Amino acid sequence: MKILILAPYARGQAPSQRFRFEHYLEKMQERGIAYDYKSFLSASAWSFFFKPGHTFRKVMALTAGFLRRWLLMFRISQYQYVFIHREAAPVGPPVFEWIIARLYRKKIIYDFDDAIWVPAASSANKIALHFKWFSKIATICKLATTVTAGNQYLAEFAGRYCKNVQVIPTVVDTEKVHDQIQDHAVPFPAVGWTGTLTTLKYLDRVLPVIQRLQEKINFTFIVIANSDPQLPLKNYRFIQWSGPTEVSDLLSMHIGIMPLEDGELEKGKCGFKAIQYMSLGIPALVSPVGVNTVIVEEGVNGYVCTTGQEWEEKISLLLNDNNLRTSLGKSARKKIVEHYSVKATEEKFLALFSGH
Repeated sequence: MKILILAPYARGQAPSQRFRFEHYLEKMQERGIAYDYKSFLSASAWSFFFKPGHTFRKVMALTAGFLRRWLLMFRISQYQYVFIHREAAPVGPPVFEWIIARLYRKKIIYDFDDAIWVPAASSANKIALHFKWFSKIATICKLATTVTAGNQYLAEFAGRYCKNVQVIPTVVDTEKVHDQIQDHAVPFPAVGWTGTLTTLKYLDRVLPVIQRLQEKINFTFIVIANSDPQLPLKNYRFIQWSGPTEVSDLLSMHIGIMPLEDGELEKGKCGFKAIQYMSLGIPALVSPVGVNTVIVEEGVNGYVCTTGQEWEEKISLLLNDNNLRTSLGKSARKKIVEHYSVKATEEKFLALFSGH
């Protein structure tokens, strides 16, 4: 058996790919499932594609990506399955998906982990809104043999167009990567958040709370991201996101937060910040949006916070109680190992290629 994997970015670069399917690739090889991994953008294009400017280089990167995809279409016959993450091409209609499903009649397994049918684009690439072709997500679901969605909300959308839809959450490798547990016996715990430039806006919902708390309690607020928001806080630390140090950087915090707005895009999110925190024994505080209330159990492995007062009360409670953080952290780790880990989901993922 040989699988073709089509992804937007080169291996090891994008979080959505690393935590949706890349950590299963070793398991596929162990089972004798061969694969070819073909990205749309080159590894070098990743370094500038989501930064402002570089217009000519971005156009050239897109052109090269389309050329690689067209050349690949002449080799589709050698594969039994085609696994597509998010889309075969970032702009334009689903031409490649149609060729694979209708001309070659290959089985497509289509995977996505966000409400990517909702019009949105990064601040550095707003022009993409005119070319993204958001309606193609529904079309790709129709063309797919199986759709794997990151949560039930996404699965319900896919289910309107595809009969075979499975929920496979975004997970972490609790045996080889997220394999440590936080020590909460410290005099000055830290509260933290991790994300990207596009999700920094959600911090505005809790910034006043953090500011008030820092007037009463001695703690540091940590942001791990690809851009420093330079928050106006008394004790603030920014950590530039880095793949090799991702886990050790997360262990700089003792309480992890995930504030969200309650919109269609946010309902499609897979709670991955909470999953990362919890996998390391760090209690998570989340907004009651989408899958967050499934992952985080109130008072068991974290807290669900709606109002500013709730955010303030729960952060304060955890800052002042090492034993509570330790207890919730152990329960959080257990929840992730049992439901949101590679080990817990690998059989379901590998079964996608066992025939339909």
